[in-house]
Amino acid sequence: MAEPLSPEAIDALGSELPQWRVEGNSLVREVQAPTFLAAIDWVSEIAMAAEEMDHHPDIDIRWRNLRLALCTHSAGSRVTDLDVALARRIDTIVGAA
Repeated sequence: MAEPLSPEAIDALGSELPQWRVEGNSLVREVQAPTFLAAIDWVSEIAMAAEEMDHHPDIDIRWRNLRLALCTHSAGSRVTDLDVALARRIDTIVGAA
């Protein structure tokens, strides 16, 4: 089972994952795709990455805006290294959007 990150490790995420923020016990990123269909394509790619990792984000889509939230439920819904790894994969998918 993944262990929750320490407060110091969470604080360090700001420089490691600048597009993400800690909100409650989750890593959160909001992105805007150029079109609705591009947003759907991103969701599909993110879903495939999540399935490969067996680690699934909360995704909210509204038109071309995505809100992605990551936490590890098996670790008490806290941020773990699994969330950091998935955040990096998501960053690769959506780029600098």
